[in-house]
Amino acid sequence: MTATTDITSLLPTPLPACYNSRILLFAIRRMAAHGLNDAHAAHALLGWFGLGFRRPLVLLRALMAEVSRVSERRLAVAPCCCRRMTRSEAALIAAIQAAPADAAGTHDALRALTGTRHCLGALSSAQALAQAFDDLGRPLEVAAAD
Repeated sequence: MTATTDITSLLPTPLPACYNSRILLFAIRRMAAHGLNDAHAAHALLGWFGLGFRRPLVLLRALMAEVSRVSERRLAVAPCCCRRMTRSEAALIAAIQAAPADAAGTHDALRALTGTRHCLGALSSAQALAQAFDDLGRPLEVAAAD
C-alpha cells in the first residue's frame, strides 16, 4: 500500500469548498482535541464573525457536548493541519449544513454518526448553529472541493 492510499483511506473526504464550513471544521477539530473552552477555536470564530462570535461559539460548544454525551461510537477527528476530512467529520459537517432544511434527514444522519436511537439535542443544536452562521451572513454551503 502506498502512502497516498493510506491517507485517502483515513481521510477520504476533501475539505469543504465553503470557507465558512472550513472555519466550522477548524473549530470542531480544536474543541474535539483540546476541549470546549479552546481559545484557538474561540479566536477563529471571533476573527470570522467579529463581535457576533458568541452565538456560534456557544452553539458549537452545545453541539459538541451533546454529540459527546449521546455518542455510542468514537468519532475520528483529524488534526487541524489536515487538508482532508475523516468520515466522522464529513458526516457532522454535512449534518450541520443540512439541518435547517431537512430535520428528519439530519436526525437520521446524526443517529448513524453517533450510533444512538435518538439524538434530538444534537439535532436542535445543529439547526441552531447552522441558523446562527446564516443569520451572521456566513451560510454553510454544501459543495465540496478537491
